[in-house]
Amino acid sequence: MQPIDPMEPIASEVVPHGPEWIAQVKWDGVRVLTYADGLSVRLFNRRQNERTWHYPEITQLGDYCKTNSVILDGEVIALGEDGKPSFHEVMRRDGLRRMEKVSQMQKIVPVTYMIFDLLYLNGEWVIQRSLQERMELLQRMIVPNEQIQLVSSHNDGSALFTVVQQHQLEGIVLKNLTSRYVLGGKDASWRKVKDYRDLIAVVGGVTLRDGIVNSLLLGLYDREGRLHYIGHAGTGKLTQQDWRGLTQTIVPLRQQAMPFYRLPSRHKDAVWLSPQLTVKVQFAEWTASGTLRQPSIQSFVDLPAAECVLE
Repeated sequence: MQPIDPMEPIASEVVPHGPEWIAQVKWDGVRVLTYADGLSVRLFNRRQNERTWHYPEITQLGDYCKTNSVILDGEVIALGEDGKPSFHEVMRRDGLRRMEKVSQMQKIVPVTYMIFDLLYLNGEWVIQRSLQERMELLQRMIVPNEQIQLVSSHNDGSALFTVVQQHQLEGIVLKNLTSRYVLGGKDASWRKVKDYRDLIAVVGGVTLRDGIVNSLLLGLYDREGRLHYIGHAGTGKLTQQDWRGLTQTIVPLRQQAMPFYRLPSRHKDAVWLSPQLTVKVQFAEWTASGTLRQPSIQSFVDLPAAECVLE
């Protein structure tokens, strides 16, 4: 089976209402699709990078699925110390490069696979069927356990969004029950409403304190390929160990030339980097000057810098 580009929701400020709309929690995790053909089970993320060996909990298909020919769509999540989904925690699993550490990390960072859609079943594509039908098929074939769950759906999107806000979760996704699964892009039959804003930015420079990186200078590319400075961030979920590790990581990336299109306001003592590292940042809003207000680092991500563009 060849991995596909999964369906994506469009951003919305409004919660749609009506009997055809359901609401689901938007989990702050990693999108993973499961491909099984009766011979093998393979996992791929949204960008079609293989994750089969990262999450052996999911590859044991017989433990939770009543068929061995299927493509499932879902989100892998890990909980933080506060009991809420943590992107930083799940990236400790997703970012592993030494697969011999997977069994150890399974104990340190347990994950849950939140399944929300079905694309292929018993040798046939089901993407042309309505979401309602696909969800009914999932209910019949998935047997939830400690590490495998079906995403629950709610009829009142506004009420769910209120609960999400109270628990400081990422947001909700609204889906039209009559919709088919659209491969390869965003479609208005799926809509996301976030409780906070986030983006993935390029690291164009850093500042140091006592020889250790203590903040990141962030940027996004425009359509002409110019890297625009959007602010700096030194707070978030990185630990002291993470900062020390980053200090070593940037050594081969140091360069004399400033990568930004214009000189950032935060440039004194900056160390310029070849723009290769990318990081997920949460923020309050955009300022009038085109920078982020209250940016907070969530985690480094595996995304090409060229894909971090200004909307």
